[in-house]
Parts: sequence; C-alpha cells; structure tokens
Amino acid sequence: MRTEGGGRFADYGRPRRVDGGLRARSSRGAIGVSWWSRRFLEVLESFALGTRLTRGRSYARAGQVLSLDVAPGVVRAVVQGSRPRPYQVQVALPPFPARLWARMEAELAAQAFFSARLLAGDLPAELEALFAAAGAPLFPGAVTELDQRCSCPDAAVPCKHLAATFYLLAEAFDADPFTLLHWRGRSRADLLARLRELRAAGAGSPPGPSTVDGGDGRAVRNVTGPAAGAARALADLPAAPLAETLDRFWLPPVPLPDRPPSLTSRPDLLLRQLGVPAPAIGGPGLVERLRKAYQQLGR
Repeated sequence: MRTEGGGRFADYGRPRRVDGGLRARSSRGAIGVSWWSRRFLEVLESFALGTRLTRGRSYARAGQVLSLDVAPGVVRAVVQGSRPRPYQVQVALPPFPARLWARMEAELAAQAFFSARLLAGDLPAELEALFAAAGAPLFPGAVTELDQRCSCPDAAVPCKHLAATFYLLAEAFDADPFTLLHWRGRSRADLLARLRELRAAGAGSPPGPSTVDGGDGRAVRNVTGPAAGAARALADLPAAPLAETLDRFWLPPVPLPDRPPSLTSRPDLLLRQLGVPAPAIGGPGLVERLRKAYQQLGR
C-alpha cells in the first residue's frame, strides 16, 4: 500500500484539461456492463472508499487518463492531475503461478462448455466459481491484496488518479474479457492455443489397431478420449437387427454430466435493450434505480 505524505486533495486546483486522453465510454450512471467488469468494480466499491471513487469516475469520464497498460500482475497508467507533470499510477495483483494455470487449462479443456465459450471470446460466469474452487479467486477479496501506487502528493489510497485507473480498467475488461485473465498471468493467445492443444490431444486415439473384447467375442477398438464413452456404450449393444434395438435409440451413448452448465443472463438485460425512458417518467435516473433493484432481486 502506498503511504506517501502530502496535503489533502482539496489543497490542489482543478485538473488540467487533456486533449486525446482515454475517456470512459459511459457518460453517466454506472461504469461497466459485463459481469466481469461489474464484478471487479463491485469488489472495489464494497471497500467503502466513498467520494474517492466518485472523483475517480469523474476523472475517467473527463479523459484525464493519458495511457493504460495491462501486463501480467500489474496495471500501469499515466493520469493528468492539477500539476504540469502527469502522475504515474500502478496497481499490482500477483499473477497466478504457472503450475496453477496448467491445472486450470486442463480443467477448462476437459469441459466442452468452457472451451467453446472461451474460444468464442466470452467468459462464462461459472468461470469465477471454477477458479475459486481451485483456491485462486479471479478478483481481490480485500483492498489490501492490491499494491496501489501513485506519484501524486495525496496520501489517500486509492487517490482519485488510482480510482480513475480502476474505472478505465473495468471498461478495458468490457472491451476484451481476456484482459482480466492477462492481468492474472495468461494472455489470450497463450490460453486459447493451450486449450486447442489439449482439446486436440483429448480427441485423438492411440496409434495401432488395439482392440478389447466386447463381451460376447466381438473385437472392439480400444478408443480413448471423448469417444471412449461412446465406444463402451456401443460395445454393449447386442448384435441384433435395428428393429430389435429401437428401445435404446434415445439413450445417451455417453454419461451425461451431473449438473449441466447453466446459461444465465444479466437481470438488467431488458433495461439495456429498451434504452433510456422519457424524462417525464424518470429518464436515465429511473434506469439506474431499476438496475440496482433488479441486481438486488437477482441475488
């Protein structure tokens, strides 16, 4: 945690105007639309940081952040404040070790649901629970887990420059969900390449015409990988005409999972589709109040 001394933020003037800064896409209301960006901001806002986050949100929308770079374990930003020289900001969160990523990649590749969603460029909500079960939460559980540094003279942590960085980072998560995983130690290219490799290896079969006894003297090829379950089921079928086996036609050739993946939509999806209501019935403020109410009901 940063402990640089200095005065209060009120001792300094308004921030200098910036041309070409990184401006938050959201001009009002909440920042972050995806479950992963909102989850990240909900963690930060739950730490009761108060008006520092409000001022940081204003900085993000005013374009005071000059640059934002995300690397494994660290986010660096340059933020223009009230002084001529911009401030250097850094937010560090330890990346997951290589052995943990190897374990998670094997688990993700073993489940078609996760592989398909990730290869399609999406992060399923169930991913958070999968990492948590492995003892590696995707999001910080306490503000002390983040190493926050800013070169400004404000002693508060986070200061408004750090808070502005948090909000733009959340929007970076919206633009590319793999930014979150990159911060935790695995880039999009490396993760997807590894998933494809593991999936391809699991779908293959061993070389050579290896066979096993099908149970009634019939030789059945010894298949491994996803096709193994189907081979075992087919080996149990009696050598009889099709008409005599119709009662088994609808039975699955491989065991079904105990709990199939659930696809859930955000509780405020309809609100985002309908757009902003007329000022006569509440305008944008009504949307924000309804969104918060739906989120509470969804929990």
